[in-house]
Amino acid sequence: MPTPQASQATRHRVLALYKELHRLGRDYPDPTYNFHGKLRGLFEKNKNLTDPAEIEKAIKLGEYIRNETLALYSLRKYRHLKRMYPLDSKADPPS
Repeated sequence: MPTPQASQATRHRVLALYKELHRLGRDYPDPTYNFHGKLRGLFEKNKNLTDPAEIEKAIKLGEYIRNETLALYSLRKYRHLKRMYPLDSKADPPS
């Protein structure tokens, strides 16, 4: 059985991850995806986990989702900049 301090540290990690994902979801490019609803559903589904290995697995999945979402935002910004400043000066400006 985990010690109370260990469970408090895990709880803090989970809450910090949830807050970060919730903030990232504000700018999700597809409004029909329901990012916040799915995020809440995943966290509520896993709230009763007690096995430390399963908890760690769920945290790793959340961190993976965070990293993929950040990569999506970076790619979106890069594509926008590429459209605004084409490398070929003879190319037609975007319409």
